[in-house]
Amino acid sequence: MKRILTVQDISCVGKCSLTVALPVISAAGVECSVLPTAVLSTHTAFPEFTFRDLTDEIEPIGEVFSRLGIDFDAVYTGYLGSKRQVALVSELIRRQKEKGAYVLIDPVMADNGSLYPGFTAEFPPLMADMCRMADLVVPNVTEAALMLGMPYREKYDEKYIKELLAGLVSLGAKSATISGVSFSDDKIGFMHLDGAGGEYTLYLNEKLPKSYHGTGDLFASVTLGGVMRSLGEVRALELATDVTLDAMRHTARDKNARFYGVNFEEALPLLISRLSE
Repeated sequence: MKRILTVQDISCVGKCSLTVALPVISAAGVECSVLPTAVLSTHTAFPEFTFRDLTDEIEPIGEVFSRLGIDFDAVYTGYLGSKRQVALVSELIRRQKEKGAYVLIDPVMADNGSLYPGFTAEFPPLMADMCRMADLVVPNVTEAALMLGMPYREKYDEKYIKELLAGLVSLGAKSATISGVSFSDDKIGFMHLDGAGGEYTLYLNEKLPKSYHGTGDLFASVTLGGVMRSLGEVRALELATDVTLDAMRHTARDKNARFYGVNFEEALPLLISRLSE
């Protein structure tokens, strides 16, 4: 069984970050180890939450891993909240890459043309530098544009997305995927660039009229699970798109759906069955 390490925050209540990554990757048949960067009572979409920064624990935890000889087949990063966290996690990634680990970076920091609260303009260049270590980087359109210093476009064409992807690969990422790509009102998916072969792949599925918290974390987690199960990046990304849509459909049908996250639990049977084919 493959073993991965995911480095991101955890909310006691709220479907995002580690509360999505851990069960999804485990359901994919991959051991999921965690390194929490912060603990929150609830995620930040709630009107009130506590926050305990765990930056000071990152380096000691990594040192224990090293002393015990614990290595990982992949490292997956999500939300990182500070310059120091980026530096510490980059060093952890460097050590694991030297031992052959696959690296997936989801540069969670922005959406809809704006940085999330708490981030400043100095943060996207830090993430851009970190992306040079990635085997696969999976930003949304806003995050890609910010990291590259390109204008964000709410309305865009295929040429613009390809320019973003080419820019991400030029940072040093081996491959790049932009999630949430949509050229029409009824379709949404991803576009991927294989840095080695220079091949672009566009995959679209149904676009629902409502968005939900945690879909990006679900997409990235399924993708890594699929890669670790030897699907290859494109097939893993296609699976992630389909599983995310399935979770959203379940949520839309659920009259008791929680406002704070997508019903990813109900999409796990699809994930498991597709990985068993």
